[in-house]
Amino acid sequence: MSDRAPRTRLATHAVANQPSPPTDRDLIGRDLPMREALAREAPDWVARRLAPLGREVGSERVQALGEEANRHPPEPRFFDRHGRRLDEVAYHPAYHELMHLAIDHGWHAVAWQEEGRGGHQAHVAALYLLTQAEPGVCCPVTMTHAAMPVLRHSPAVEAHWAPGLLAWDYDPRALPASEKTGLTFGMAMTEKQGGSDLRGTSTRADPLAATRADPLAATRADPLAGSPAEPLDDTRAEAGEEGWRLTGHKWFCSAPMSDAFLTLAQTEAGLGCFLVPRFTPDGERNAIELQRLKEKCGNRANASAEIEYRGAWAVPIGPPDRGIATLLEMVQQTRLDAATAPVGMMRQALDEAWRHVQERHAFGRALAEQPLMRAVIADLALEVEAGVALVMRTARAFDGAARGDQDERALARLLPALAKYWHNKRGPGFMAEAMECLGGIGYVEESPLARLYREAPVNSIWEGSGNVICLDLLRVLARHPQALVALWRELSPARGQVRELDATLAGLEKQLAAPPEALEPRARWLVQRLAQCLQASLLLRHGPAEVGETFCRTRLGEEASPAYGVLPSGAPTAAVLARIAS
Repeated sequence: MSDRAPRTRLATHAVANQPSPPTDRDLIGRDLPMREALAREAPDWVARRLAPLGREVGSERVQALGEEANRHPPEPRFFDRHGRRLDEVAYHPAYHELMHLAIDHGWHAVAWQEEGRGGHQAHVAALYLLTQAEPGVCCPVTMTHAAMPVLRHSPAVEAHWAPGLLAWDYDPRALPASEKTGLTFGMAMTEKQGGSDLRGTSTRADPLAATRADPLAATRADPLAGSPAEPLDDTRAEAGEEGWRLTGHKWFCSAPMSDAFLTLAQTEAGLGCFLVPRFTPDGERNAIELQRLKEKCGNRANASAEIEYRGAWAVPIGPPDRGIATLLEMVQQTRLDAATAPVGMMRQALDEAWRHVQERHAFGRALAEQPLMRAVIADLALEVEAGVALVMRTARAFDGAARGDQDERALARLLPALAKYWHNKRGPGFMAEAMECLGGIGYVEESPLARLYREAPVNSIWEGSGNVICLDLLRVLARHPQALVALWRELSPARGQVRELDATLAGLEKQLAAPPEALEPRARWLVQRLAQCLQASLLLRHGPAEVGETFCRTRLGEEASPAYGVLPSGAPTAAVLARIAS
């Protein structure tokens, strides 16, 4: 909240030439590119439902909650006072309030409750707004949202867990799922010996029937286990499935206070997907032991843990040798969210920089009136406009795929990788440039820009680093030729409008005709160009000419620069700036 009447006349000087303290803002009402994208890509109900969230996230109260959640990161509670294991994480009350804001209004569930009717557009736009409150809270929201397609691989598991996942109630209590009013989901995939190569998973899964027949099996699988796990009364096994025992480690466990985790483990048949609940069917805490919480560069409000499964009870989902394939739809969902979050952060940074330069004066006039600063801010604004257009178009592809549209299904395979790769490559430099607009005050923790700068790399690393994303995209192009056909069809209406785009598309067609072995070393360039061309096409077709044409000249033309703020001569800076807070 704003401080009441701070003193401006101090003992040695008067505090002057500083921007006014932030006030309540309507983050949808002042975001013209997002309003236009919603009107274009989503049914009318989406914008109406988002309107209260835009006002709430932009309020001083919620912005203060984001700062508090970062200032007081989560802490582990390994044991109770008597030495009994808890394996819990304690969060600051601000974190819980932000989780209520997201889940009590159904933003984790809307994609499935309105699937094919704008639900994915609503989810993505809400995540874009929630990110501007606190990005770390969006991790458990994304995990819970993205778990739904995996549950569908097992009707029994879906029937048991989906009602809690879809409930509009954030319930942080550490209780068995049957005693809670709403559930959240986490994920635990990465192991020490291999990050992106999940085939190297070493965690073992054994059917419970086998461990009953051979009670020392778990000890042999885990020499450190000491004594065999206690027999589990699985007469009330969740989802009607025979339980399994998991033994092994996970180097990163996202959202470790979730009610259930999706994970991978080796079976006799191969690598399988499992759901591991926090509590076993008989109401006992499952043997999921926290080793420590990661001390991360950013993402401070959110906990990420190292864990060990010490004979943890689990239920399989999907075929026992198709774990990665079972998780593929979840990965696509999380990748779209990881493409959206950096755009939300860039929008927040742009707002902060623009507000500052309008009120800060140097050399006799406001910074916002000085040509070089105007060029920098306008270029940042172009990046946000392009990002909003791409993530909202991708979300529409997801809903179109749910309705059975084959072109949209093909685009839904391709676009999340394009958007995730490119938006995250643009994010860190964007945050640094916004900091520079503020100068020294942007580099200190009182400004949200320091927090955003630390946060900027996380979505690029999460769910596949840049190289992994680019290689996945090459695989999509090779295995699903319709995806490229659908992409060219999407790009086609913009041809003939701007020579820079036409020339780039012609170059891309030549590159894509090369043999696969020639494409891999150039995969990053290929993905970057495809993403930029799609952004350009969307802006040319749906935005003002000043925005689309300037974007093409600054990203695809002869004067394109890796640095922000390099606009071509004669660029319509005023027209671009007028859209920032309209």
